[in-house]
Amino acid sequence: MARSASYRVKFRRRREGLTDYYLRTKLLKSGLPRVVVRVSNKHVRVMIVSSKPFGDITLASAFSQELRKFDWPFSLNNTPAAYLTAYLAGLRCLKKGFSEGILDIGLHKPVKGGRVYAACSGLLDAGFKVRVNESMLPEESRIRGGHIVNYFKASGGKGFSKYVSEGLKVENMPKIFEEVKNRIGEAVEHG
Repeated sequence: MARSASYRVKFRRRREGLTDYYLRTKLLKSGLPRVVVRVSNKHVRVMIVSSKPFGDITLASAFSQELRKFDWPFSLNNTPAAYLTAYLAGLRCLKKGFSEGILDIGLHKPVKGGRVYAACSGLLDAGFKVRVNESMLPEESRIRGGHIVNYFKASGGKGFSKYVSEGLKVENMPKIFEEVKNRIGEAVEHG
């Protein structure tokens, strides 16, 4: 343990590996709201957060569980779900008058074409400006779930027993994706 007077104990969140304060400081100095994207084992959360001296204020947010209201029958943490969740958050933020932010992926590793960058694509397609390298964004077919359909066909349906038992046609994922995206746009516009 620390015995010297010159030793300084690090912040608790830094000791636990939960916050990178160096990166957070750089994001806060930009002066723009942070686009916080968090992907868990079951869900995706997208929040547009403004940092103030007394704490963070959430300007708009979306949780992938909300996609059920728009009849999204598939997983809530895959690439299409990340895109749709961010698309919903982006439209909500634009409606409140905020149009630009800076990406905050926290401790996630930046993976080219990953779910975090699928969320960025959703924000960009909603009209919300995010500073991101275009080469990191996933391909259009991946955003619509084409890679999932290809894997389903190649595996002969192995690993998709939940979808098959519920009577879902995985081959229709890109079509259902478009329908859900249109429903989200209509709901935010009229709601």
